[in-house]
Amino acid sequence: MRIADIHRAGHPVVVVVSARGVTTDELVTEARLLSKMPSAREMDQLLATGEISSAALLAITLDDVKTPAVSLTGAQAGIAAYGHHGDGRIADVDGTRLREVLRRGMVAVVAGFQGIDAKGDVITLGRGGSDTTAVALAAALGATTCEIYTDVDGVYSADPRIAPDARLLSRIGSSVMSEMAYAGARVLHPRSVELAGRAGVAIHVRSAFTDRPGTTVFSDRTGGEMLESSQPVTGIAHDVDVARVVIHPGSMTGRGSELFAALAEASVTLDLVARAGDRDIGYGWDFTIARLHVAPLSKVLAEFGCDADIHEPVAKVSLIGTGLLSHPGTTGRMLAALATAGIETYSVSTSQVRASVTLPKAHCVRAVGLLHREFQLDQPTDTVDHVIAV
Repeated sequence: MRIADIHRAGHPVVVVVSARGVTTDELVTEARLLSKMPSAREMDQLLATGEISSAALLAITLDDVKTPAVSLTGAQAGIAAYGHHGDGRIADVDGTRLREVLRRGMVAVVAGFQGIDAKGDVITLGRGGSDTTAVALAAALGATTCEIYTDVDGVYSADPRIAPDARLLSRIGSSVMSEMAYAGARVLHPRSVELAGRAGVAIHVRSAFTDRPGTTVFSDRTGGEMLESSQPVTGIAHDVDVARVVIHPGSMTGRGSELFAALAEASVTLDLVARAGDRDIGYGWDFTIARLHVAPLSKVLAEFGCDADIHEPVAKVSLIGTGLLSHPGTTGRMLAALATAGIETYSVSTSQVRASVTLPKAHCVRAVGLLHREFQLDQPTDTVDHVIAV
């Protein structure tokens, strides 16, 4: 066992675990058989048990192979959290107990994905939150690297299911990886990359099932490849779990800020936000949200009496890089490639680091594949790594 070997070599070890297999999905299903809308607090109480049981079982296994270990919940590990149930954020880490466990020569096995709020209630960190737990503990304990063992070999230049010639990347900067994660990447939780970048912690992503070297996400604070490339696009991210929301002009005249404040209070995150219309006909809005936020969004729209359409079978595809606006042909090239292939695009949003479009979900796979070829991201380069995130 890898953990036991590292411990026997004399290294202090903290392990953060996720729930086993489909445990979280099964717990969600059980709760919804009992209630169509279970309370968020009780869902956090329930879902946290998946990681807690994993931690206890791993500690038992380690003890059985003569590797002393102790399991800890997020609260016992000193993780303080805040925010909404189901979407909490780590406020602080008190590493006192963890340091004591390590001083005693034991492996600390921590239940990821959870912390405790000011009221003493369990609060979970969102799907994939164990990554964030691991990075937060690494930063609190002064570690320079956080190892993430997962079911993939690392970060690829493309989803191998879409591009058979996808390359496993050896290194990628935290700023690029963070943007990719927020735009739809699934390899790492977005907040874990953001936190690692700020704390100066490198993340090493590798498979739990092979000995392949994986991918190192280096913190931009510690420095990395600063080479300039004539190719501004360094990645393509896509997300099929989104919905496009169109609020018709005149429906929200003068109340846009109130609407966005209400959506923020409901923990609904907006992306690709654009305003349309004018003072005469009134203003409307066009933006995307995660599909899991459709229900709370619909409730807020009803409270405001919005005339809106919610389109769910859509996907978001994003070019990610640096200096995209400094290369004005980039977005046009993307749109032209999609149009030539007969792929209709809806909303478009651009910035210096990302150019995104929404398009029919049915065309997402084909769009990613053709843009991968269009920008030659399958070609090796001596300057920067080009990435497609999935």
